[in-house]
Amino acid sequence: MSMSASGERREHSSHARLVGIFLFTDIEGSTRLWEADAERMQGALAEHDAIIKAAVAANHGEVFKTIGDAFCCFFVDGGDAISAAVEIQLGLASRNWSPLPDLRTRVSIYSGAAATRENDFFGPALNRAARVLAAAHGGQILVSQSVMDGVVALPRGITLRDLGQHRLRDVQQPEYLYQVLHAELQPEFPPLRTLTTTPDHLPKPVSSFVGREREVGQIASMLRQTRLLTLTGAGGTGKTRLALEVARRRRADYGDGAWFVDLSPLLDGGLIAQAAATALGVAWEAGQDISDTLKSYLQSRVVLLVLDNCEHLVDAVARFVSETLSGSAGLTILATSRQALGLPGESTFRVPSMELPAKENRSLTKLRDSDPIRLFVDRAALAQAGFALTQENSETLSRICEELEGIPLAIELAAARVRSMPLEKIAERLDQRFRLLSQSVRGVIPRHQTLRAMIDWSYDLLSEPERLLLQRI
Repeated sequence: MSMSASGERREHSSHARLVGIFLFTDIEGSTRLWEADAERMQGALAEHDAIIKAAVAANHGEVFKTIGDAFCCFFVDGGDAISAAVEIQLGLASRNWSPLPDLRTRVSIYSGAAATRENDFFGPALNRAARVLAAAHGGQILVSQSVMDGVVALPRGITLRDLGQHRLRDVQQPEYLYQVLHAELQPEFPPLRTLTTTPDHLPKPVSSFVGREREVGQIASMLRQTRLLTLTGAGGTGKTRLALEVARRRRADYGDGAWFVDLSPLLDGGLIAQAAATALGVAWEAGQDISDTLKSYLQSRVVLLVLDNCEHLVDAVARFVSETLSGSAGLTILATSRQALGLPGESTFRVPSMELPAKENRSLTKLRDSDPIRLFVDRAALAQAGFALTQENSETLSRICEELEGIPLAIELAAARVRSMPLEKIAERLDQRFRLLSQSVRGVIPRHQTLRAMIDWSYDLLSEPERLLLQRI
């Protein structure tokens, strides 16, 4: 059995082979739900099944098998399968399953050759689709590279997050996986349940990573082409957070892990090798040349090294990077700096501010999808439970993010103030401060004026004990 591009069903003779798109689903923790309340679960499952069947049929797919609460579906087109997966998750998320917990369904989409027999499919592609499904979390949609190779354009409103290569149980070759993103679906999940146990020696962020999917994709793509990539840009634009996010997502590509070195505390460029060795856990004895010891350690390893805050030691960092890369073929360096290192072979990526939609195109939906608004709302909700973007506050939020020129650090500082003052007051205070600065600060580029104003403004709002504490840090 397969389907034509028009969605017509075609029967195949026994043991025929074809290449298709396979979408698998199952409910995470369904056994526990059945044990807790079998009667209600039976009704919920009927609604769950109806949602999946409708989404598959509406997108030219066909259910060819069900096993308990799991669905196995066939599609001709990868874009149709992705659309169906999103519609499934949106449909399930829109239902009130109370008194049961929410039904958390995971979805995998895989493309490959399969044999057909008696209206069923068999072969490695099906096994791999099942393994990808097992790696996912409830509410998550995973898509293989084999699917994306055949997708010309993603359906409207859908983007991808590059999750890198992962080793799956009983599968010899690693699979390159993506997470499907949509504005109304949960974006963040724990690490995939795969055999990829690449060491992660990166700082754990205290808040979620918001937006920047385009930049993450661009940087990840550049890392595949170069061994030295420097993220440049003004202070507060999010270079460090972006580098950490890319390193976290790409660490599976580096067999010996991703490692982080913060250079901001260093005042002496001669201590860079020692800082890197300490971060990597490289031991050395008194009298040994730390640089030689470090190069010897890295010589046989495949490592991604993040060097953060290079600008105040840029010449010393450039020397360290040049010497270390030349003797370590498996080493890739991702640096952050307000200026490039200026080395041969260096690639650079200037980190932009977050952009609002054009003024004539600021519908509530467009604003909800924009990075600066998403960041403000996310951080404001941490300060004031229940904070959300509404039609009533959308204009004020846009004005605040515009005044802050889309600088992530400034947006986060402003969002934290919703705990103590209304949005209109925040916008008013920003207006006053920036008008003053635009007249009084000379010789400073506009973006730095904005960030300085944001920090000064935040300092003015601190109590005397808080100011004293800040001065002591």
